[in-house]
Amino acid sequence: MANDYSSNVPIYLQIMNDVKLRIVSGVWEPGQRLQSVRDLAVEFSVNPNTMQRALSELERDGLLYTERTSGRYVSQDQQKISKARSGMAEEYTESYYNAMQKLGYKNEEIIKIVSNKSSL
Repeated sequence: MANDYSSNVPIYLQIMNDVKLRIVSGVWEPGQRLQSVRDLAVEFSVNPNTMQRALSELERDGLLYTERTSGRYVSQDQQKISKARSGMAEEYTESYYNAMQKLGYKNEEIIKIVSNKSSL
């Protein structure tokens, strides 16, 4: 997987976002065992230390956990996963809303555009 990391945001934060997206979207299921840090670093094309930092932060957030002898796993705590999903949706919505306002759209126009997309 070749990644095109933005220079404006630290790479470990971009990795965290990608991993979080995989968790909240169900690509990585609750209780699923993750690959090793080295294997993930290769997949994400980053240094293992960068990958370790991203995964450790996600552990602190409660989206991942480590079993000492068997590796790192996706949390089975559905509340934490739902909270992370809602948080990401809010961030994406705010980003979209701000971009549309910069383009000169009014609230009613933005709602209309979103409503039309939801019917697809």
